[in-house]
Amino acid sequence: MKIAVIGTGYVGLVTGTCLSETGNNVICVDINEAKVKKMQAGEVPIYEPGLDVLFHRNIAQGRLTFTTDLAHAVKDAQIIFMALPTPPGGDGAADLSYILGAAKDISKLVTNYKVIVNKSTVPVGTADKVQAVFAENTDVEIDVVSNPEFLREGVAVEDFMKPDRVVIGTRSEKAQKLMNELYGPYVRQGNPILFMDERSSELTKYAANSFLATKITFMNEVANLCEIVNADVDAVRKGIGSDARIGKRFLFPGIGYGGSCFPKDVQALAKSADEHNYDFQILRSVMQVNEKQKTLLVDKLLKYYKGDLKGKHFALWGLAFKPETDDIREAPSLYIIDELLKHGATVAAFDPEGMNNVKALVGDKIKYAETQYDALIGADALLIATEWSVFRNPDFERMEETLSNKVIFDGRNLYDLQKMIDLGYYYNSVGRKLINN
Repeated sequence: MKIAVIGTGYVGLVTGTCLSETGNNVICVDINEAKVKKMQAGEVPIYEPGLDVLFHRNIAQGRLTFTTDLAHAVKDAQIIFMALPTPPGGDGAADLSYILGAAKDISKLVTNYKVIVNKSTVPVGTADKVQAVFAENTDVEIDVVSNPEFLREGVAVEDFMKPDRVVIGTRSEKAQKLMNELYGPYVRQGNPILFMDERSSELTKYAANSFLATKITFMNEVANLCEIVNADVDAVRKGIGSDARIGKRFLFPGIGYGGSCFPKDVQALAKSADEHNYDFQILRSVMQVNEKQKTLLVDKLLKYYKGDLKGKHFALWGLAFKPETDDIREAPSLYIIDELLKHGATVAAFDPEGMNNVKALVGDKIKYAETQYDALIGADALLIATEWSVFRNPDFERMEETLSNKVIFDGRNLYDLQKMIDLGYYYNSVGRKLINN
């Protein structure tokens, strides 16, 4: 099939690349000329494991191309994906200006039947708004479909190629047939393509992310209570996770969720509820708890240092909001850095992929170490904000030689408590026993 993907951000690039992998001819469109030139030259603009292999293979086979020419891209396309940003506005509502602007531009170019797919995460009713834009500008028959993405950064290629489910919102039999043909190769193992109306599809995306964010936040609350009542959150997690009704995933406590999806989507769903005069109280609590959880390590530091961090120097392992990505959007590390600087401390940070993005945002306010061990030089304590695999089994003897003090504040519970006792560290994690050697 001939496909156009409008927008080459995280979702657009993964979508376009993975669609080309099953034999489709895909043209990706972006207004950023410099970015397009780099992609045309074979440069992958984001870090996502496995994406580069598919990217280069399909460019070489001529199935994946990039352009700034919207008219050229949509001319022969049977299906047009809109994968554009929907950032939160000042009131928390999703900003649809990019979506509706692109719809207007496309509507003036179409000359025959097309399926227009909203791949971006959008509020309920967006498909109707896009349909109205086309109705205002063209008499050509089109169908607007809602097809939310469920891609986890770090495993997005696997998620696309072998999805748990594909959700498609359309009441058009014609569009349903095309979308079923497009996604058929990805669900050969039997996972479902779920067809529903457009509004239900739009709400499914927000509901899914908001539920996962709620599950994470609930476990963080349990972890905070465990510290107060001297219980072990790892034991509690295993105890409730073994219940099939609850499940094991998203029960690991830490220092809050971040990234491009959960914060934005929870906020947008709560705002959408407001617009319909419904107070979504659970989501308001989730947002409040998560905001506080992001600086939990700083609270622990203040208690340890009796309220005075001025002149202290801290090593920070992890900047990306999660491992296997360079995405720092709403990352807890940024909140931690900001609070430490406000309290007069200094920071040396290391992350396998996220340092350039943080440097572009934070500048020279902190030091960027070449290795995780370089970050420890002269540090009063180590803070862990991201659970990269490289941090899980470090050289503790080398750490002891480099750190000024054997003190670790672990926001991701990476280390075994007994090992920390044996090694003689002060070890403060989340929802577990405090090791105070």
